[in-house]
Amino acid sequence: MPLPWEGKGVGLLIDRFKRQRTEQYLSQTYSHPYAFVGMGQHSLTNLYPVLHYLGVPLKYVCVTNEQKAQLIGKKFPHIHATTCLDDILRDPGIGGVFVAASPKVHFRLAQQVIQSGKPLFVEKPPCTTMEELQTLQRSATHVVVGLQKRYAPAVQILKKHLASGEKASYDLHYQTGAYPEGDALTDLYIHPLDLVTYLFGPAQIKASYRTSDSGYLLMLEHGKAVGTLELSTDYNWTTAHESLHVVTPAAIYDLDNLETLTRQPRQRTVFGVPMEKIHPSVPTVQYLYGRNTFNPVPQNNTLVTQGFYDEILTFVNLCEGRKATNLTPLSSLTDTYRLLDAVRES
Repeated sequence: MPLPWEGKGVGLLIDRFKRQRTEQYLSQTYSHPYAFVGMGQHSLTNLYPVLHYLGVPLKYVCVTNEQKAQLIGKKFPHIHATTCLDDILRDPGIGGVFVAASPKVHFRLAQQVIQSGKPLFVEKPPCTTMEELQTLQRSATHVVVGLQKRYAPAVQILKKHLASGEKASYDLHYQTGAYPEGDALTDLYIHPLDLVTYLFGPAQIKASYRTSDSGYLLMLEHGKAVGTLELSTDYNWTTAHESLHVVTPAAIYDLDNLETLTRQPRQRTVFGVPMEKIHPSVPTVQYLYGRNTFNPVPQNNTLVTQGFYDEILTFVNLCEGRKATNLTPLSSLTDTYRLLDAVRES
């Protein structure tokens, strides 16, 4: 005999949930058009797809040469492609500007957008030095910086678990292939250095060793944490990898490529004696976060797990006057840039 909630009732309930989910997505509309500066591989792969999914209306795309602007006009006839940033900044209807160009010009472009009074999303790095960061901070109001790892769901979960402020030690490995086209320190290593300052607070370098022209082994000391970092471009891009291993008095955490986060409770001791040696037990591993590659729903897309979706959603919600928490304002990057400068000097 079927239970009261089985049969048609369950189907109606599921249909109602699906309808509400679809209606919630369709109700996310925007009162202003937006502009985007840059159309490189990173933007096309990680940022534009999120804008398309959210339905954020792009009025302008600004690029460096006329030939590329003409190609954009043919590919996307509903977008006005231009080589003049002033055209965008003079348009009073633009609700916000995305900047994701060459890292070398981010500081100059960010200055122009900030001075125009328009909200700014600027891809990392927004600038190259602490001095430039302070220049931007003096006049910035509505700025979201594209350090997307802070928005990654696994990082947010780990940060909550570390919120008690227990003493901790960590081991981070950031391994990529060669990067001859830019400055690995500001363009690449800003990510892991920002991640550890975000999780553990301001850091001081206790030891530093150069493994290659652009590779580092670092030992950092935070308020209640110490850690070692391997930052290297001596590996391969096809097998690039980032991992973070954190040990606290209560548990051991492993974060792998922002895709999985596990927690293993520490075995208890009595008067310093490990009980697992007296009563052996099977270690328990708790999966706090993991991407489900079977079910292709938005939350299992890598653009979500890597943090790109939430950083862009945060920016447009702030521009639209909706409730949102900016995890990457310029004011929050001071400790990161102090550490960047210290690594450069070391």
